[in-house]
Amino acid sequence: MKRVLLLFVVAVFLQGSDKPAHDPPSGLMVEFIREPQNVKILDLKPEFSWIVPAAAKIQKSYQILVASSEDKIEKNTGDIWDSGQIKSSGSTEVEYGGVPLSPLTRYYWKVRIWNASDKPSEYSGYQSFITGDPAGYQTTPNNFKITLVSPVRTEKLSPGHFFADFGKDAFGSPLLIFNPAVRDTIIIHLGEKLSGQNTIHRNPGGTIRYTRTTITLIPGISEYAIALPPDPRNTGPSAVHLPDSFGVVTPFRYCEIENFPADLKPENISRKTINYYFDDSESEFSCSDTVLNHIWEICKFSMKVTSFAGVYIDGDRERIPYEADAYINQLGHYYTDREYSMARVTNEYFMNHPTWPTEWILQTLLMFYNDFMFTGNRESLEANYDALNYKTLTSFAREDGLISSAKADDEIMKTIGFSNPWERIRDIVDWPPAQKDTGWKLATPEGERDGYDMVQINTVVNAFHYRNLVLMAEIAGYLGKNDDKIKYEALSARMKESFNRVFLDKTKKIYVDGEGSRHSSLHANMMALDFGLVPENCIESVVSFIKSRGMACSVYGSQYLLEGLYRTGEADYALSLMTATHDRGWWNMISSGSTITMEAWDMKYKPNSDWNHAWGAAPANIIPGYLWGITPAEPGFSKAIINPRLSTLMNSKIKVPTIRGSINAEFTHNGNTKIYQITIPGNMECDFSVPGSGKTFVKLNGKKISPENNKLPLKQGYNKIEIFEK
Repeated sequence: MKRVLLLFVVAVFLQGSDKPAHDPPSGLMVEFIREPQNVKILDLKPEFSWIVPAAAKIQKSYQILVASSEDKIEKNTGDIWDSGQIKSSGSTEVEYGGVPLSPLTRYYWKVRIWNASDKPSEYSGYQSFITGDPAGYQTTPNNFKITLVSPVRTEKLSPGHFFADFGKDAFGSPLLIFNPAVRDTIIIHLGEKLSGQNTIHRNPGGTIRYTRTTITLIPGISEYAIALPPDPRNTGPSAVHLPDSFGVVTPFRYCEIENFPADLKPENISRKTINYYFDDSESEFSCSDTVLNHIWEICKFSMKVTSFAGVYIDGDRERIPYEADAYINQLGHYYTDREYSMARVTNEYFMNHPTWPTEWILQTLLMFYNDFMFTGNRESLEANYDALNYKTLTSFAREDGLISSAKADDEIMKTIGFSNPWERIRDIVDWPPAQKDTGWKLATPEGERDGYDMVQINTVVNAFHYRNLVLMAEIAGYLGKNDDKIKYEALSARMKESFNRVFLDKTKKIYVDGEGSRHSSLHANMMALDFGLVPENCIESVVSFIKSRGMACSVYGSQYLLEGLYRTGEADYALSLMTATHDRGWWNMISSGSTITMEAWDMKYKPNSDWNHAWGAAPANIIPGYLWGITPAEPGFSKAIINPRLSTLMNSKIKVPTIRGSINAEFTHNGNTKIYQITIPGNMECDFSVPGSGKTFVKLNGKKISPENNKLPLKQGYNKIEIFEK
């Protein structure tokens, strides 16, 4: 009897040992694409990515199967590629290594991993993908999504006159479902702004959108995809054109219909909304400040709905990509969705389609650097490395390293991507400039430049140039270009010395606007602060000056203002700027009636402004990246850092997407105790920077601990940090 029982126990043990120790990998991607089944993958040696479950801790090995049929992949047969067990922690951007893939062919793939205990998981679910024509490819674009949105409210205004509210603004066109009894013409009004409670503003000002069109209802036809008139300004040669199958789209929230021959019901009308693939569940944020919650929502929503063109553009007025718009859009997109292809497509577009402002050119490298840090994939950096050297504008430098756009000539312009010999770049600082330059009657006669003195050797331009040199040295190091790394480190050191010698007012310990200028603006000082140019003994005076100027910059400039404040311990002031309820803040956008971030704080600050501009959405990246301080410490988020600066918030909750999976965090402030509960995805290292003055003691997962260099290493999975004020 004992022997039978022993055999039973052994049998159960052996049977149990064959079971996987944790869930299989999830979140599969091919070339950054999460739903690749309908996207043509242009790279015939594509990269695969997956999420390692937190229970696995780390990945020690992986095995990828690529099959020619669904039947084979379901049977775990990799007839195209069976990688075998590869001892590697790589779970992002793992390059295909099998027999050459054929163009225009569908394949299927899945993956399994071995965990920290060297035990295998089950295989993941499988994905299919179809290859495209690789000729001249750089990055595979993602797919567009078309969604039919019903109105949240309809009203009958008078006989035959109806009003529909779709709740939020978005890009698309109306769709009418109705079978008329007789032939008749109806009038349709679409718009973003109201005049009164249920009337669309026919003259909303600036480039806030209003469209009027007519259609003829015909008996026997019950579905009407309403064709809209194109706008010559945003469909010209320089604009990004949509696929012909989309037709003309316009941003609208409201619809009015006149002469409708029946009672309009919600099921009769919908908005065909177009945007790039976006998963709303990938990111979350909430906190004890309801104003900040609303600001997060409008900024996150802006990331989704302004993606309709497939590259980052300047809103609907021109539909042209500009580097400054794209930089803010890129970061906001990364922090609100696990999506990377659109940013990379945009980056590569700029290599041969630069725009005229000097500082815009200098943001190209910043975007390529972000792409590398958030994805870990170096293909785009390597392919464009030589051209990016020129984008740093070192060819504009004089002997001491300071640059001026006045040095541009035909040959230099060609090296930075311009094709026409008459084109020249010029400094912008911020936009719009002073009234004397534009003729606009602005609320602030100095425009959004804070009265900036536009001299040839410009402080803001040179701050951006310094940042380029620092990042170029770092990039060169990652790519193994050690000679270039040394060169750019030397250039940045020389540049920093020259910058402070020429631009720093030694008496006031703040920055002037340029060489020979006596004027100090917010912009000169906030850029120097943000990019790490300010000497330690001048930080207090520079910050004090910055705080005296308030939000004396545009929605674009606010990105760098907030970055600099958070980096120098001014979280309280930064939060006060984000949650301000006056007319130079995000709350004013919401109060004005917009549901997408605006091009300017208010129409009076930019008379041709629009209501659908992603460069107004800085909090989409500032909240997760600076207030919560969640950033990649190593490329591809192989290591993250969490450096929370939550200021006066009493509680907060956040979910941040990364290519390796979501970081989830929650904060509560109870009396003298601050509690952080943080969940880290598998295969990611993470350091937590302990906030506070040092007059605290800390527990990590219930055990008292002394942080080394004020940092706590977090484990994969759940972590609880308790900070007790003494």
